[in-house]
Amino acid sequence: MKAADVNINLVDSYFTLLKNLSPNNKLELISRLSKSLKTTTKKKNDNFLDELYGSWVSVQSADELVEELKKARNFSSKREELCKNIFSTPTSAFIY
Repeated sequence: MKAADVNINLVDSYFTLLKNLSPNNKLELISRLSKSLKTTTKKKNDNFLDELYGSWVSVQSADELVEELKKARNFSSKREELCKNIFSTPTSAFIY
């Protein structure tokens, strides 16, 4: 099925749904749809990452920041032990 066929089917479905509206409701819907076509939408910026360039302000150099992050790491096997306990528990112990 082509995209055009899908769009036609979608329009037909909407028309079937909306054809029983009162004339005033139909006019209101037409008005709102017209306004939605007239409003300009902000163009999606394909280079949005470029806008972030230089947004991080720091007196530290990149190397100093990386070193600080590496020193702040905290490795623990607690999570692994928790997983081992969960998977070694018989399923009958769980309440569903």
